[in-house]
Amino acid sequence: MTLLSLAVASLAGLLLVWLTLLAGLYVAAHREDDQSRFGDVLHLAPDVLRLIRGLASDPTLPRSVKWRLSAIVLYLILPIDLVPDFIPVIGYADDALLVALGLRWVVRAAGVEAIDRHWTGTPTGLAVVKTLSGLRPAD
Repeated sequence: MTLLSLAVASLAGLLLVWLTLLAGLYVAAHREDDQSRFGDVLHLAPDVLRLIRGLASDPTLPRSVKWRLSAIVLYLILPIDLVPDFIPVIGYADDALLVALGLRWVVRAAGVEAIDRHWTGTPTGLAVVKTLSGLRPAD
């Protein structure tokens, strides 16, 4: 296999993965009868950013948590997204999905108590964040 055919095959595979993710996000956004839940997730951004800032400045958390938080913030800051933000609904859905995965990664390292301690938003928002992080809202 030549280098060119390997590069083309790799790009085709990445394109297929990207298209699959895009389709999955579109289906997830339109599958629910209650679209307000999906919208609530997208409106959590300011509270989640405050949570990230609080966790990052917490001296009791291990350095690995801060590295994980840095990865989330770096993805949000970079202008390159899996799905461009100008595409309605799913443009921000990929950000929400990756932040949810990042929060799950952080919660496993930081613990639920740290999330509770640094959450400044509404109790409903905290329940959504815990659900996205793989926890039961009552945790």
